Amino acid sequence: MPKPSPSQMNNGANLGYESELFKAADKLRGNMEPSDYKHVALGLIFLKHISDRFEVRRQELMAEFPDDVEILEERDEYAAENVFWVPQSARWSHLQANAKQPTIGKLIDGAMLAIEKENASLKGVLPEEYARPALNAVMLGELIDLISNIALGEQRDSAKDVLGRVYEYFLGQFAGSEGKRGGEFYTPRSVVRVLVEMLQPYQGRVYDPCCGSGGMFVQSEKFVEDHQGRLGDIAIYGQESNYTTWRLCKMNLAVRGIDSDIRWNSEGSFHKNELPDLRANFILANPPFNISDWGGDRLREDGRWKFGIPPVGNANYAWLQHIWHHLAPTGTAGVVLANGSMSSQQSGEGEIRKAMIEGDAIDCMIALPGQLFYSTQIPACLWFLAKDKSNGIARDKKLRDRRGEILFIDARKLGYMVDRTRREFSAEDVVQIADTYHHWRECRGGFETHPYEDVPGFCKSASIEEIRGHGYVLTPGRYVGAAAAEEDDVPFEERMAELTAKLGEQFQESARLEDAIRKNLEGLGYEF
Repeated sequence: MPKPSPSQMNNGANLGYESELFKAADKLRGNMEPSDYKHVALGLIFLKHISDRFEVRRQELMAEFPDDVEILEERDEYAAENVFWVPQSARWSHLQANAKQPTIGKLIDGAMLAIEKENASLKGVLPEEYARPALNAVMLGELIDLISNIALGEQRDSAKDVLGRVYEYFLGQFAGSEGKRGGEFYTPRSVVRVLVEMLQPYQGRVYDPCCGSGGMFVQSEKFVEDHQGRLGDIAIYGQESNYTTWRLCKMNLAVRGIDSDIRWNSEGSFHKNELPDLRANFILANPPFNISDWGGDRLREDGRWKFGIPPVGNANYAWLQHIWHHLAPTGTAGVVLANGSMSSQQSGEGEIRKAMIEGDAIDCMIALPGQLFYSTQIPACLWFLAKDKSNGIARDKKLRDRRGEILFIDARKLGYMVDRTRREFSAEDVVQIADTYHHWRECRGGFETHPYEDVPGFCKSASIEEIRGHGYVLTPGRYVGAAAAEEDDVPFEERMAELTAKLGEQFQESARLEDAIRKNLEGLGYEF
């Protein structure tokens, strides 16, 4: 397998430090399931983070007001710096001093309860099951000792960044360990980077109707920070139906110091729209693919279905229209969906897609390579929606009138294999995809410095007439054609990994079909 370049390695966090830390933490897991251990480890990382920030703020106050002891207990002085109040019994130094005690589980639970009691925004967020018999007290003590070294001696801002990176890296590793279940709460970092770099959420309202563990928001804030923007220029809104995942999201954002309005309810965004009046400047979403039990039969008359009533057996076009409904007049959205959404004709989906194309709702379509996601080996795609492709409302001189056109990008050959089963985009891949979109969207006349050009095999700006000729199918491969001089330079190991994954999917589907046939025949009296 070829070694990734330094730029590829830098695509994520500092993999040396975080990966070694995760290996050490994972070794302590023993026989505990990753889905359970995830909350144990991440909860302690969060506790370390808020305790560290509290102690740093306390030291600042002591230095600024050496003769005023009472100010150390003024909670407003901490809240003004977005620092949570941490009671004495919940401070990391207290837990570390008692890490070897057999009652350490009860002490951690007590710390979590005390922090929730003192900070209303964390109520119901923190895990409080450390005293259960299944958790070994020795393992907890060793994990506390391990986490105690994170960000040790770092300055305030850099310590926050280190803890944030560790939290995010652990999330990704747990998602990989959990497989399909992990994909429900985590979108791979390189996919999120493509969405963020294309939409460029510098300022305004950012929304995710199925926000998982909050990766879209973390990357949006990081994007603003990387481009010398002000973090307060964007407002974060989200909704999540899985309570456990919502808690992960709240902790993930708190570790980063990101202020947000993230709602939870078990009914989800379709049936209990917590933010009905929100109109977002940017929407980034990775909804669960092809949901068949989304309760669409109870929403046949819903006002969100501008382009057609989505089928009750698949929520893909319900997600697209929910997202379109929540866009501001100049808003843009990036959505991850299953490949079938680009061509399906079942249950009226083709007619909805046609209405969206004719209504100039779609700006860009991207075909992704396989093996990017933890939850499935089946390739996915990215939909980019724009509320006003004419640029008439925005009056942004950079943007041009794109009505009657859609950009197609075929990115299936990009990325590199990080192991035998998973692929990532390199930093260069992300730039190539995003720049292609920006040049197409922004520069089309004779005055541009970076003109857009169709590249056979990679990108094509297609007219509505061309798309009509293809029966309103949005698969990029139909439009971009073949590369001028295409060579089979895919390494043998990568090709074998991809073929093995596809055969595995087919084998599982065949096994499910055989099992269903067997059960039906048994119901008719046949014996096996």
